Amino acid sequence: MTEPAERRQLTPEEYLQAQNSPEFAELKRRFRRFAFPMTFAFFAWYLLYVLLSTYAPDFMATEVFGNVNLGVLLGLAQFVTTFAITHLYVSHANRNTDPIADEMRERLERHDYATGAGDTRGATRV
Repeated sequence: MTEPAERRQLTPEEYLQAQNSPEFAELKRRFRRFAFPMTFAFFAWYLLYVLLSTYAPDFMATEVFGNVNLGVLLGLAQFVTTFAITHLYVSHANRNTDPIADEMRERLERHDYATGAGDTRGATRV
């Protein structure tokens, strides 16, 4: 990795080249393939909880054990679900998106996206 004092600023054209690259398209595809369904699933689960709380209070008041009812358990499950989704996302990112993002960052630091393939305009290579 190049030291900050040795780095040359990236140009807007380099950012556009990176954005238009097949690697970036793949990065977006992999992220969206995980994020959109997971977001929809969690939103549906949360909406179900809110609707049950609003329109099925007797169902939510069903005692499971002691003074603990179904509403409390489903409410706590919202927290558990949030932590589980976070864990799943971190695992997904480590396996599927971070390697591509790391490679793109390295290419940007080397100015591989500069106009004219391999034109680093005096940048120091690592």
